[in-house]
Amino acid sequence: MSKVMSKLDKNVLGGPLLACSYAPLTGFFRDGCCSTGPNDVGRHVVCARVTEEFLQFSLSMGNDLITPRPEYRFAGLKAGDRWCLCASRWKEAHKAGVAPPVYLEGTHESALKLIELETLLEYAIL
Repeated sequence: MSKVMSKLDKNVLGGPLLACSYAPLTGFFRDGCCSTGPNDVGRHVVCARVTEEFLQFSLSMGNDLITPRPEYRFAGLKAGDRWCLCASRWKEAHKAGVAPPVYLEGTHESALKLIELETLLEYAIL
């Protein structure tokens, strides 16, 4: 996933925001990128490789990312999939000890409003 999505969007490292995933197709805008806008109340800006522990945690918090929802063109996630997560949910998972690894180049700079760069660096996948 190395395609640059927008010259305007920056990642948490200050470079261009790269795509997160096309399969499954992720992002608030379902364009493969963790870009955001005013309608993205949840701030789906953290590009993560989800783990089974995180998926179970999210389910326990009321957000089922596992079950397919064809009416939303959502096939359900499995461990190893890349997905644009809400920054607040990733932070909750971090506090619970189940935060998934993060692709920094695909994580939107606005994630830094909730999560310190040093914390993201601890979970970085290169």
